[in-house]
Amino acid sequence: MFRIRPIHDDLHPQNREALARVEEILKTQFPGLDDDEIGAVRAQLLNPFAKRFKTILYVAEDARGALQGFAVLMHDPVADFSYLDFIAADRGLTSRGIGGALYQRVREEAFELGKNGLFFECAPDDEGSASTPELLRQNRSRLRFYEQFGARPIIETDYERPLTPGGLDMPHLVYDDLDRGTPLKRSVARKVVRAILERKYADLCPPEYVETVVGSIKADPVKIRPPRYLKSARTQQPAASNPIILVVNDKHQIHHVRDRGYVEAPVRIRAILRDLDPTGYFKRVPAKDYAEKHITAVHDAALVKYLAKVCRGVPPEKSVYPYVFPIRNPGQPPKDLGMQAGYYCIDTFTPLNESAYLAAREAVDCALTAADAVAAGARYAYALVRPPGHHAERRLFGGFCYFNNNAIAAHRLSALGKVAILDVDYHHGNGQQDIFYQRSDVLTVSIHGHPSFAYPYFSGYEAERGEGDGEGFNVNIPLPESRNGSQYREALTKALKKIRAFKPDFLVMALGLDTGRGDPTGSWSLNAEDFEENGRMIAALKLPTLVIQEGGYRTRTLGTNVRRFFTGLMNEPRAKATGKVAASR
Repeated sequence: MFRIRPIHDDLHPQNREALARVEEILKTQFPGLDDDEIGAVRAQLLNPFAKRFKTILYVAEDARGALQGFAVLMHDPVADFSYLDFIAADRGLTSRGIGGALYQRVREEAFELGKNGLFFECAPDDEGSASTPELLRQNRSRLRFYEQFGARPIIETDYERPLTPGGLDMPHLVYDDLDRGTPLKRSVARKVVRAILERKYADLCPPEYVETVVGSIKADPVKIRPPRYLKSARTQQPAASNPIILVVNDKHQIHHVRDRGYVEAPVRIRAILRDLDPTGYFKRVPAKDYAEKHITAVHDAALVKYLAKVCRGVPPEKSVYPYVFPIRNPGQPPKDLGMQAGYYCIDTFTPLNESAYLAAREAVDCALTAADAVAAGARYAYALVRPPGHHAERRLFGGFCYFNNNAIAAHRLSALGKVAILDVDYHHGNGQQDIFYQRSDVLTVSIHGHPSFAYPYFSGYEAERGEGDGEGFNVNIPLPESRNGSQYREALTKALKKIRAFKPDFLVMALGLDTGRGDPTGSWSLNAEDFEENGRMIAALKLPTLVIQEGGYRTRTLGTNVRRFFTGLMNEPRAKATGKVAASR
């Protein structure tokens, strides 16, 4: 089991450790590279202007964080092409599927970065082109691997021309059209080859050599070698097919409070799934089981213990509602479990029953499963869960929420880099504010109804900005009682600006749909078109994004609004960069 994550800099200690391991693997897997070439990966990552390529390093790590492989993808925004510079697994791990997962991730990035495809070099596989039979076997195996993705060498050019008369042939330049079916134009190929030779190999390739190779590209469109190893060159999932990982709380229906007026009902999930299933955007995966330590990492262990104990003791079809709210003296909590409900709860309408703990626990598992999918390289993951979670604080539950799903997931992702939480529910995300109020590695941003009229009434003011190390890392954007879609997007624009300035590695989104017109718990009037536009704006952040379901209670429109949000999210091209397969020109 491994996960893939991007690295953009060396500011985080874990990133520095990963870069050091990448350099170790380069020394062992590419013994022909000198120290300057090995150090160039780090230099290019930190200074993309040096060779005018934007670079991202992707690392594959096991569950303990040990680096198992990496890929370096560079992107030229002018010529609009991507160049895979290195891809390698650690010695002894080359048959574990790591290279395939990394290459598929790189293809997905390259597809969204631009229209002119993915290029890289591979050592030639023709008879007599390698110094030993074993090396020739390796070269053929490598090109066979890439051919299954549709990537094959460009032919009938002088790209393989030796640098000096009688010298060794140079590598093939391989082209992957990323399943677009678009022929490679001569003008594009010339720009790509010039960029590679003049900028990547500036110290090796004299100007006259560059002109000779560029001038040898005469066919239009450029000729690509026919499949040599496979009958079909496209047996893998297309690069453009990048489904949203969907994790559904299958046990949510056990939490069904039938009390009059209780709107947080199982029909919410059914309404959403009815509209999502036909889209084709989603790949459903089952939730995994996670240890309780992930919950107690953000919640007081006494709260967790209490919820488990009281829910086990509630008779079937009965509920315990908080009705006494004692002064919260940590040293003297009430002895009676029913009395303790008010000790741990912030309101009178979040019941405890035999299923509440189990359903909330399953929701946490779904959120963590989706978080791990994002950590492993998924563009988007969606935890469709109930009960919701964003009102659950470190030691308090309430607002239909028992455990804070997005805070638990964000804390897990924070081990890999900085995390931003964007809460778009109508009600203030007091839970994650409380949990991360003194931390600077997780930015919490909440757009919500002003607490002067909207639940939870006691928090969500603009002046609440964090404390200690967390000062400035909590952002509240309270809005008036009446807001339409365009007015809401003014606030969303402000929130996204804060997130961009933070430069997170991951986005966790608390998706509340109670901002929609007619919701029984809200007063705003966003419609389906507004949710789609909001999705586009959030996608433009170009971040690996985990979406976790929060509120939204008008079931007539809930499914439509969720579908339109994800339509916007999927229809905004995302961009990043990545990049050597293996070559020494």
